[in-house]
Amino acid sequence: MATTDQVQEYRPLPGQLAGIKARNLIGRVAIVSGASHGIGRCVALHLAQHGAAVVVNYFHSPHEAETVSQTIRSFGVEVLPVCADIGDEQTTQQMVNEVIEEFGRVDILVNNAGVNRDAFFHKMTRQAWDEVLKINLTGVFNLTRAIINPMRQRGYGRMINIASVVGQCGNIGQANYAAAKSAIFGLTKSLALENATRGITVNAVAPGFIETRATRTIPETVREDILSRIPLGRFGRPEEVAHLVGYLAGEHAQYITGQVIAINGGLYM
Repeated sequence: MATTDQVQEYRPLPGQLAGIKARNLIGRVAIVSGASHGIGRCVALHLAQHGAAVVVNYFHSPHEAETVSQTIRSFGVEVLPVCADIGDEQTTQQMVNEVIEEFGRVDILVNNAGVNRDAFFHKMTRQAWDEVLKINLTGVFNLTRAIINPMRQRGYGRMINIASVVGQCGNIGQANYAAAKSAIFGLTKSLALENATRGITVNAVAPGFIETRATRTIPETVREDILSRIPLGRFGRPEEVAHLVGYLAGEHAQYITGQVIAINGGLYM
């Protein structure tokens, strides 16, 4: 499943230019929610490496956000770290207002922020349900709603929603997480239909088990069981998810919209 735990280093994929040469996102402005660690961190770094100015949204991890921002500055592009709880509509709108005041627009939105509050459903509290839905689904609504009208007015936008294989196949102990991520699929398709004539594409990426701090703590017996169900025989890398997001954010993907693209090693087909 997709997680947002910290990745210790950013490693460009084989064949990806480590020096900043393929800057196909120059002039673009991107917001990445939950960008201080994990998949969001790698997405922010990838977009910046390809020339985009990046807004590093975070909530609980200012030090990690600043570390990411420093790396982005070393790429020679602009960066704006912003603390905002995307589960709160007013705070989210304030962040978007700040971004538009700073950069004049938003071209790319990556809805990545997410949380887990795992429990068997018969033991799940209402609080655990509400917390996951607040960030993983309502947070996507809040941030997308704050950005959609400026994008429509400009006639351009790239939206990528980070969902999860759990939204496709379910998972024991994650009914709340699965419900939120599954809802992202329908939201993505509806937004794609509504905004296609305005030059805006909307797609979802559904990662499987990705190598992060969280998956590295999985007990070895459980890890072996998961790996036995992945045809490619390994967990994914956050950089691989970032590479896919970067493609969807660029001009080569302008004829792709309303899609849910799985990146799970064949775990769910």
